[in-house]
Amino acid sequence: MSPQMVAYPFLFIAIFFESFILVTLLSEPARARRLRARSALTPSVAVIVPCYNEASTVGATCDSLLALDYPKEKLEIILVNDGSTDETARAMARFDGHPQVRILHKENGGKHTALNAGIALTRAELIGCLDADSFVEPDALREIIPCFEDERVVATTAAMSIHRPNNFIEHMQNVEYIFGITLRHAIASINGIYVTPGPFSFYRSSILATLGGFRQGHQTEDMEMALRIQQAGYEIGNAPRARVYTKAPRTVAKLVKQRTRWTTGFLRNVLGEYRGLIGDRKHGALGMLVLPTALLAILSGILLFLLMLFTLVRGMVNAFEVRVGIPLSYALVPHGSFDWMYLPTNFLLLFGLVALLVSLSFALIGKRLSKTPGNLFLGLVSYTLLYGLIAPLWLLRATADVTFRKHRRWR
Repeated sequence: MSPQMVAYPFLFIAIFFESFILVTLLSEPARARRLRARSALTPSVAVIVPCYNEASTVGATCDSLLALDYPKEKLEIILVNDGSTDETARAMARFDGHPQVRILHKENGGKHTALNAGIALTRAELIGCLDADSFVEPDALREIIPCFEDERVVATTAAMSIHRPNNFIEHMQNVEYIFGITLRHAIASINGIYVTPGPFSFYRSSILATLGGFRQGHQTEDMEMALRIQQAGYEIGNAPRARVYTKAPRTVAKLVKQRTRWTTGFLRNVLGEYRGLIGDRKHGALGMLVLPTALLAILSGILLFLLMLFTLVRGMVNAFEVRVGIPLSYALVPHGSFDWMYLPTNFLLLFGLVALLVSLSFALIGKRLSKTPGNLFLGLVSYTLLYGLIAPLWLLRATADVTFRKHRRWR
């Protein structure tokens, strides 16, 4: 059996999952969520902004929250300084005395302790979280509220994209995030969400009290909370037009570091405390499809990358062997004309192209669903050229860390 044959099942699963997402997008539950009107209800809301060394962004983050289109008397903002060592405290001081803003300074204990400290200060019906390097559209909260009209929904996620992408790495991430808008919207209609991201996710305060607040969760407290909600049998919704923009790593090194943390957090949570969700029919699509496919995606990303390296090295060796004894001047000069008819093709390449094209299409769908502004051309190009080369770096690193029980410092 050729090495390429090993890749076929993984590419087939990828195309199957993408087909499932497409069918789910066209389903009645997903359509109903897209057509959901804004609610006249205005429950009390608190948005907690945990900060650690965010002096350069926390002011703009708070300004975006104060600009939300929501009754001022129903909205409070809680800035939590988690023992920052920069000028975060001074940046927060600009909001001292503001009627909607409360400021808390505490010793460094991690994001989960900052969130829990903020929760303890409020009696709001809904509690939201916003990372201190993220910014929301004025209508974002109005888009979130209708999700909670369904009593089964205890948490809701927003539509994330990258704030003002500049270089190729940021544009690549922007397409990935907007692809995620489509994915999150589809799987929310079948209650398959397993992470409530830091940028503008909301919870019923009652569920946070019932479940005991946030935990460290292997440095991915937002994922741990979502899995705990799912394990308890509740539902997580999604508001695809609640737009929030977040800062992104600007370099490959910082991106790999961030994604290694995310991937190790996923593996340690799902294969650890929440492994009972995998394959559990009681949890529907989450247990039977979403989590198993996410685990297979990590394995396939590594496998296809190693297969690509093997094929490249083998091709170079074969080319060297063929050219041994042939004069270099003859080997480097093209002979005859090029004919596209003889371009080497196989099903592996075809499956890969189909999977890529569907992913790019989902990014375009996500942009339309969320009405996210901006041009995606550079993002689509950079995603096509770079993502498949960079993603295996953090997949390999995270898998090795989990296998050998290595823990890296995030800060």
